[in-house]
Amino acid sequence: MLVGSHRRAVRGTCNRTGKPGDGAVLVAETLGPERYDAIVSSSAVICAKGGRTGHMQSLCRSRGIPVLRVDPSELDALVGEVTVLLDRESVVLGAVDSGAGRPDAPAAALGAVESICVVIADAADVRSTNALTPRVRQADSFFIREEFLCFAAGLSPIDALRADAAEAERYGAAVAAELCAMAAELRPGQRLVMRLLDLRSDDAVRITTGVRLDAEPNPELGRHGARWLLHEPRYPDAFRALRRRVREQLGADADRVDFAVPFINDPDEFRRLRRHLGLSAGTALGVFVETPAAVHSSAGFCAAGAGELFIGTKDLTQFYLAADRGNHLVSAAYQTRHPAVLAALRQAIEAGDAAGVPVHVFSLGADLDHYLRHLPARALMMCTAELHHLVPRTAA
Repeated sequence: MLVGSHRRAVRGTCNRTGKPGDGAVLVAETLGPERYDAIVSSSAVICAKGGRTGHMQSLCRSRGIPVLRVDPSELDALVGEVTVLLDRESVVLGAVDSGAGRPDAPAAALGAVESICVVIADAADVRSTNALTPRVRQADSFFIREEFLCFAAGLSPIDALRADAAEAERYGAAVAAELCAMAAELRPGQRLVMRLLDLRSDDAVRITTGVRLDAEPNPELGRHGARWLLHEPRYPDAFRALRRRVREQLGADADRVDFAVPFINDPDEFRRLRRHLGLSAGTALGVFVETPAAVHSSAGFCAAGAGELFIGTKDLTQFYLAADRGNHLVSAAYQTRHPAVLAALRQAIEAGDAAGVPVHVFSLGADLDHYLRHLPARALMMCTAELHHLVPRTAA
C-alpha cells in the first residue's frame, strides 16, 4: 500500500479509461499529471509502478485517496467491480467483507505541535480542515504547489511561458484566480503558501502541446525548481502578473499569501532568483530545503533573507539515501527515519531557530510521533487527509 486511508476497504468499478469517473477505482500502469482529473475523482487507485512519495501519490495522500501497487501482470485481470482492502494491502474482484483487520496506529499527540502547514490540493481542502470538530487550532497555514493549481485549472504553463509576454501574464493571472479562491476560504489568522512552479521535464511533456522539451536522462536531477526558474525568461512576467492580480483582488489580505522557491541549493542561487523575479529587499520569499546542499546552506539562506524554511522530507530522504522515491524496487532503502535523514532535519531546524526564521518540517502521518520525540520540531507540514485522520472526532 503506497498511500493509506482511515477506511478499511474501498469498493468501486474499475476505471481503465484514464478519464474522470466519480467514485470509481482508477487502474493504471503509472500515475502522471495527465491523469490528474481521473485521480482526484477516484475513490482509490491501483497502479503497477511508482513509490509512496511520488508527486501524484502525494496528491492522493492529500486527498485521502488510497493507492495500492500490484504486479504489472495482474492489472489486466482487474475488471468490473473491485474491493481494495487497505488493512490487508490487497485487492479482490467484486464485493467482500473487509473484516476487523489490524488496528489503527496510535494517533500522534497533536497537542505537542505548535503550528501545522496543511498540504492541500484545492479550496475544498481548506474548507474541510476548517470544518473539523474539534477545530485544529494549530492549522494556521495551507500549502499548495503551483503545478497542482495548473492541473486543476487545465493550464499548460510551458506552452504559456514560451509563447509571449502577454500569454505569460495571462497564465499568471489564471494562477492568481485559483489562489484567490483558496484565500477566500481562510479564517482570520490563517495564510496560504504557494510553492513556485517545479514541473520536471517528464511531467511537463505530458501536458505540453506546442513546445518541444529537452529529453533529460534523469529528470529528478535535471532542470526543475530554482534552476529551471532561473533559465525561464518569461516566468518573471507571469509572477509579476500573479502578484499584481492577488493584490487587486485581495487588497490588504494579499499579505496572507506567501511564496516559496523549490529545489534550490545555496544562497547564491537564492539571491540570483530574487533578482530574476524582480523582488525588492522587503518582499518575503521562503525556501524549500530538500537537497543535502540546501541543508548545509540553511544558515546561509537565513542570512540571505529567506522568510522561512520548509523542509521537504520526501525529496531529502531520497537524495540522502540515494533511493528514488518513485522506484518501488528500492522502497526498503527509502527510510524517512534513517539516522542520516534525522541528522539533516535537525541541522536545518537548528539553523532556522538560531536565526529566528520559522522552520516547517514535512511529516508523513506515520512519522509524526517519531519526529516529535526525536527532533526539535514544533512546526510541521502534513497532508490534509492524514491530519483529518489524526483528529479525534466528537459527536455533532
